[in-house]
Amino acid sequence: MDVGNLEAQTPFTTLDGSTIREIAGPRTLPSRNQSLAEATVPAGGSTFAHYHRESEELYFFTAGRGRLMVGGEWTDVGPGDCAVLPPGTEHKLENPNDEPLVLLCCCSPSYAHEDTVLTEGPDAAP
Repeated sequence: MDVGNLEAQTPFTTLDGSTIREIAGPRTLPSRNQSLAEATVPAGGSTFAHYHRESEELYFFTAGRGRLMVGGEWTDVGPGDCAVLPPGTEHKLENPNDEPLVLLCCCSPSYAHEDTVLTEGPDAAP
């Protein structure tokens, strides 16, 4: 059995601009088919719109309030909400509030920079 702890993980920034701490996946625990991370969008911040070629993502919001865009449609999100993001579906998070927006993100297959296609920002795909 392998057990990890969130507080022991070093944060890193994903291509979309969110800060994550991977709890399980290639960088931390021997998870072969998926990854689990805590992501934070700071107060007043947002991610770049993007999609993943292969990964399906689950976003489970644990703290703060914000807005999630999926396929061009916006919805308000907060603690207890869960969103399913199919592969190839453009998505983006915005946090217009004064406290961090925090969520658990499960990716299958595991998150990889190479699977992320930015659709806005300085490194957006043409």
